[in-house]
Amino acid sequence: MGAEGYDLATDYLWAAPAGAALLGYLLGSIPFGVILTRAAGAGDLRTIGSGNIGATNVLRTGRKGLAAATLVLDAAKGAVAVLLTEWLFPGHGVVAAAAAFLGHLYPVWLGFKGGKGVATLLGILIALSWPSAIVYAVIWLGLLAALRISSLAGMLAATSAPVSAAYFGRFDLVLLLLALALLVVWKHRENIDRLISGTEPRIGRKKA
Repeated sequence: MGAEGYDLATDYLWAAPAGAALLGYLLGSIPFGVILTRAAGAGDLRTIGSGNIGATNVLRTGRKGLAAATLVLDAAKGAVAVLLTEWLFPGHGVVAAAAAFLGHLYPVWLGFKGGKGVATLLGILIALSWPSAIVYAVIWLGLLAALRISSLAGMLAATSAPVSAAYFGRFDLVLLLLALALLVVWKHRENIDRLISGTEPRIGRKKA
C-alpha cells in the first residue's frame, strides 16, 4: 500500500470516533430545561433557584410537569446519543456516551455552564447496560423519596454505576462509569459543602 492509501486508511479510522464524539456532544448539549422553561413562559432557568439547568431546578419554578419532562428528555438524549451512534458508527457507543455526558455538563450554547449529569447518566446506562440502569434508578428514586435530598440521591446513584456494571460482568464499562460518577460528584461540590454544614435544601421544603 502506498503512502496515499495509508493516509486514507488512517483518516477513516479517525472518522468514526470523531463522528461519534461530535454527535454525542451535540445531542448531550441540548439544554432541555432552559428550552422548556422559556417555552412555557417560566423565565430563564439560569436565573432561578440554584441556576442549574436540570430537573430539580425546573421544579423550583413550580411546574412539576416541566420538571418531569426535563428529567425524561435529559435521560433520553443520553440514550439516543449511544443508540444512534451504534447505528451510524458501530462499536463507538462508549465514545458517544462520554461526549454526550460532557455535552450536558459543559454545553457550548450556554458558555460551558451546564447541568450535573444525573439524569443523562441514567439514559446512558439504559443504552449501555440496562441492568445497571435499573439499579441506578432504584437507588436514585428510592433515596430521593426517602430523604428528599436531590443532590445526595443523585451522587449515590452515580457512584453505584461502576459497581453494578462490574457486578453484572460489564467490566468494559467500569472505567467510563467511574469517570462519569466522579464528574457527577465534582459538579455537586457546592452541594457537598451544604450537606456537611446541614444547609442543603430538601425537595418540597423552602429555604429558611
